[in-house]
Amino acid sequence: MKSRLKVLRAERDWSQADLAEVLGVSRQSVNAIETGKYDPSLPLAFHIARVFGLSIEEVFVDPNADDA
Repeated sequence: MKSRLKVLRAERDWSQADLAEVLGVSRQSVNAIETGKYDPSLPLAFHIARVFGLSIEEVFVDPNADDA
């Protein structure tokens, strides 16, 4: 799953560690989500979206979704 997490984090001038602390996860987890090596659980995805004031769809993009 692709995410806009890195861009959203950078817009707020947050480090991975800053975001990890807000989310209650490790910095490595934030890195893995940003690089697409780990898909967050649904509760974590909702939490991430809430932190940024966005919907899940605005943060995460399913690369297999049909854009048509």
